[in-house]
Amino acid sequence: MRFFSFFLFALMAACNGAPQPPLVASDVVITRPMPGRTMSAGYLSLTNNSDDTIRISHVTSAHYESVQLHETTTEDGISRMRAIPLLEIPAGETVTFERGGKHLMLMRPTGPVNTVSLSFMDGNNLILAVDATFDSQTD
Repeated sequence: MRFFSFFLFALMAACNGAPQPPLVASDVVITRPMPGRTMSAGYLSLTNNSDDTIRISHVTSAHYESVQLHETTTEDGISRMRAIPLLEIPAGETVTFERGGKHLMLMRPTGPVNTVSLSFMDGNNLILAVDATFDSQTD
């Protein structure tokens, strides 16, 4: 009976747990700059748990002078990279940043970097803060 009571309590706690934050980052990967280069790339998934569209106008980092939202597209067999001026994530949707698609360009590190802090912004409003380590395959 004691086990059943514990199980019921755990189940109720899970059902009544804290609400999900509006925006969640997962599978975050930041590459180290190649020798002699000052750019890194960032890949991740952003999931909108809210009932409204979430807008990201820009990303900042204390560890890089500039972070840009980018997308690689291929037209007529030619790949082109372009900046994304505004990223919209519809309610209940996930946007994936991956090689050959949407990605972050992290440019000009401000000093030695072991971890990377990213702030996803809508204008002056912080939407999400993420701390990430470098991809172990790029060490």
